[in-house]
Amino acid sequence: MTLDPTQLADWQIAEAAEEQMQSIQTMIEKLGVTPQETIPQGHGIAKLDAQALWNRLQHQRPGKYIDVTAINPTPLGEGKTTTTLGLVEGLAQLGKRSVGAIRQPSGGPTFNIKGSAAGGGLAQCIPLAPFALGLTGDIDAITNAHNLCMVALTARMQHEHNYDDERLQNIGIPRLNIDPQRVQIKWAIDFCAQALRNITIGQGGKMDGLEMASGFQITVSSELMAILAIAEDLTDMRQRIARMVVAFSTDGREITTADLEVDGAMTALMIDTFNPTLVQTLEGNPVLVHAGPFANIAIGQNSVIADKIGTRLGEYLVTESGFGADIGFEKFWNLKCRASGLAPDAVVIVATIRALKMHGGGPEVKPGKPLDPVYTEENLALLEAGCANLLAHINTVKQSGSNPVVCVNSFHTDTPAEQALVKRIAEEAGARCAISEHWLKGGAGAIPLAQAVIDACEEPSTFSYLYDTDLPIPDRIEKIARQVYGADGVDWTPEAREKLNQFEQDPETLALGICMVKTHLSLSHEPTLKGAPSGWRLPIRDLLVYRGAGFIVPVAGDIKLMPGTGSNPGFRRIDVDTTTGKVTGLF
Repeated sequence: MTLDPTQLADWQIAEAAEEQMQSIQTMIEKLGVTPQETIPQGHGIAKLDAQALWNRLQHQRPGKYIDVTAINPTPLGEGKTTTTLGLVEGLAQLGKRSVGAIRQPSGGPTFNIKGSAAGGGLAQCIPLAPFALGLTGDIDAITNAHNLCMVALTARMQHEHNYDDERLQNIGIPRLNIDPQRVQIKWAIDFCAQALRNITIGQGGKMDGLEMASGFQITVSSELMAILAIAEDLTDMRQRIARMVVAFSTDGREITTADLEVDGAMTALMIDTFNPTLVQTLEGNPVLVHAGPFANIAIGQNSVIADKIGTRLGEYLVTESGFGADIGFEKFWNLKCRASGLAPDAVVIVATIRALKMHGGGPEVKPGKPLDPVYTEENLALLEAGCANLLAHINTVKQSGSNPVVCVNSFHTDTPAEQALVKRIAEEAGARCAISEHWLKGGAGAIPLAQAVIDACEEPSTFSYLYDTDLPIPDRIEKIARQVYGADGVDWTPEAREKLNQFEQDPETLALGICMVKTHLSLSHEPTLKGAPSGWRLPIRDLLVYRGAGFIVPVAGDIKLMPGTGSNPGFRRIDVDTTTGKVTGLF
């Protein structure tokens, strides 16, 4: 069957491909996984027993390890997941045992404007509907565990407010003196719900809870998602959950989930989440799905355990990092690799001609309006100006000592002169560059990219971290701001500075990693500044502690932990064919 992505929507391609997709048993056998190491989840999907697999595979020599990142995203798209899956297929076309490792999509983007994160065209993973609509329930489990923690916290505050010390003592609850003004977490929901960012809870009488300001964050920004991404095993996950700081007492003491005695129950809700899910590409290559997206407000990586398993199951493991290299790759580099002990053999930076033109000063793209001709016609001057953004990301990858490969994700409107210009600029900057047509042609279209990646993997690398963990917190943040973002320095609000001073008194806090929260739309904190802006400083307005994940979280600029739903969201086009029961309209 010939599937033409220029004529068919992604969901139509997926639907047709699923009629001929390989059985999950075939996929398991292809990976070399035993039946005892699998947990069936229905047709075309299985979970893998992470602990059993790691116990068997940990002493095997790992295969080549490739991270896929991108330039700063624009409304015109870059196609990072599409490229990840296309590269897996391209490597397979060259006879390599390749495995993909991608993140589970959040319901927020799926039903909003970004789509399901299943790739696109002839570089997708299937089965599409289960993948896009909750998969095996990991995000639901994280949502429930997170909200159970909020229930435990708010109930404890209510009881401490209503009961005297004698009553608390009689029921075996020590007074924690939780400060309502210093609650550190919000409720979680896996949708983009801007109306829930700031709410008041506990309205009514004393039996309705303690009245206080609260709000919601999107589930994938929960510390629990970061813990899932970073945990080595179930024991490690259990211990990390226990260390989560949810509030402070009136005298400044940290209140943890262990203090609330809810850490065990939270772990119980998340037992199954530790196991990655196995799906496949359109061409029948294995893909591990684990942990979540959003490198702007979360770690934005698939899990350490999926990558460690995948590097033992394949000759090449292709993983992905969220958004651009300034936040996605930076966190992969300094957080994920530090946790896993793995180092990339090559790093792919995805770009499109159209997106680079926007970084060069191209006009704003408005939903529902025709594209300006500069995006569909040759414009070398605009493109060259936009390559400043690409060069910044190449430099970031090179700073890590990794071998960069630029992938120009090809569109039919690209001209040979435009592609040649990007290739020349990338190669002069010390990166390999390949024009890839995986969206249009699948694995066959990704062969030039796959060959460039193979060549890069054979080249020696000198991987090292951007900072040592014994460097003071502000110095590490300054390094990220200056050397990755291109800022002239860092400014602190009084509130953030006060928290910094408090954290600096705690030796354990000083050793935590830095997980930046910053817009993904620009190298700076200001989403409208495209290209490679200069002459700016990074404002830090807040400082959070994710003690369970092992992170200090600086919040830069006016970014929210709960995204908003746009005026023309994707849910308007998603439906069900009631005759067949198949989902339509996913993208």
